[in-house]
Amino acid sequence: MIETLSISNYALIDNIELTFLPGLNIITGETGAGKSIMLGALSMLFGNRADTKVVSDKSKKSVVEGVFDITGYGEIERLLNDNDIDTLGTQLILRREISPSGRSRSFVNDVPAQLSVLREIAIRLVDLHSQHQNLLLADSDYQLAVIDTMLDDKSVKTEYAEAYEAFRTALKKYQIARRASETSKAEEEYIRYQLQLLEQLNLQPGEQEALEQERSLLANVTSVKSALMQIAEMLDGGENNILSMLRHSTGLLDDLDGLPEAEALSARLESLRIEADDIKDTVESLDSRLDADPRRLEYVEERLSDIYELQRKLSADSDEALIALQQDLSERIDSIDNSDERHKQYAAKAKAAKKQAIALAEKLTGARRKVAEKFTGELLESAIPLGMKNLRAEIEITPADLTATGADKVNFLFAFNKNQQLMPVKDTASGGEISRLMLSIKALVAKHVQLPSIIFDEVDTGVSGDVAGRMGRLMKDISRRIQVIAITHLPPVASKGDVHFKVFKEDTATATNTRVRRLSDDERVGELALMLSGDSTNEAARTTARGMLDAECRLL
Repeated sequence: MIETLSISNYALIDNIELTFLPGLNIITGETGAGKSIMLGALSMLFGNRADTKVVSDKSKKSVVEGVFDITGYGEIERLLNDNDIDTLGTQLILRREISPSGRSRSFVNDVPAQLSVLREIAIRLVDLHSQHQNLLLADSDYQLAVIDTMLDDKSVKTEYAEAYEAFRTALKKYQIARRASETSKAEEEYIRYQLQLLEQLNLQPGEQEALEQERSLLANVTSVKSALMQIAEMLDGGENNILSMLRHSTGLLDDLDGLPEAEALSARLESLRIEADDIKDTVESLDSRLDADPRRLEYVEERLSDIYELQRKLSADSDEALIALQQDLSERIDSIDNSDERHKQYAAKAKAAKKQAIALAEKLTGARRKVAEKFTGELLESAIPLGMKNLRAEIEITPADLTATGADKVNFLFAFNKNQQLMPVKDTASGGEISRLMLSIKALVAKHVQLPSIIFDEVDTGVSGDVAGRMGRLMKDISRRIQVIAITHLPPVASKGDVHFKVFKEDTATATNTRVRRLSDDERVGELALMLSGDSTNEAARTTARGMLDAECRLL
């Protein structure tokens, strides 16, 4: 559940911090006091788009932070682990910051996180239900999601999803193979021609680089041999060559019996002589192998020319690219030669996967029909007392194309008056009726989902009197399972709260700020009286307010 909510430098809010409790948390306040601003801040915290216009003081950033109790919600911990975010025991901290320049940053447990991660966590923490969400009731996808939420055995949906994904994968492989075969057969002659050129060239890995080095050497063989001869001459050719001088130096050291270091120096000179002699042999060997053979140079030039020409013709930028292309073309030819058999294999697999998906879709349809029948009865039982005594409902499930959600189309049908035909909710319900239906649906869904908190934003709009009280009682019932935060203008709803917050505006010398205060028992009486009569001191209204609060206390 939400433990604390902190908002700073956000629109009219300079700095507020709220501590919510389990049960039903009520928020009231005059129109324009800033309740919608608080919801906007919450929406931003839950991953919605950030707008720099909300940063009121351009010298500092806007910050919204929520601390949540996630005791018993292992799914949140798994999400944190999957994203390498440390846990903080039973607490979770979400924070969103907007700089005056417009940069938005998200944090989970004080660790920078992608906005998508923030959203993924938030949807498992809070259901933020505002008036515009009532429009979802007319959406077929939402209706289907409601039914699926009520499934007692959700494994049937999981099994179908896996089967459908297997079918999609098999179908995709078949389609790719078919398209590749059709394309390849159209180009088969050219593919075989390209492969023939590459096979004739018979290029070996690293051959081009070796040939280019050999060409450079052969083109300069005269100068190379001249240099090698000079090196050999300096090592062991003339009177004062390196080897003879090293031998002479070693002899001189051998005659120095009185010098203690003479033996060591002599050994070092001998080592130099042996190395120099080995170098001389290597130089002479290189010189003997080099031959200014114009035929070899001609062959190397022609071979490189063939390689360069094929690279140009086949748009390859290296010998490695040519070799890779040869491998690819060889595989494509093999695919062409075996395409008919592969088509049969892929088609058979796709057909079997579709058959399995259809079988599980039918099983899922059966489970949904059972849920729909039960859900219809529970919905009527919950909604009829909310001032809709003539309400009738039916959940229609009809066949649809095979999709990731199954092969069903769900349609909620309602009639609110006697002798009225059952019709889709968008064609028959008023705004107030839709609000009451949505509240009833949320109450039923709350029994089946593991969700810590739900926020109702004036879902009681359009109702009054006894119906308002019943809607408040329904919210109270929901709050016994999960935390409920309700923004309301109706005293019968506000009186049901376990804790009551008032949103109001306060003027300072330089600005108008939104404030929020938790009300004491006596302040609640004044707030309810204000909501009832427009005057918090009206004694008749205060008496009524006390009666409403006392009645709630007696019911607990």
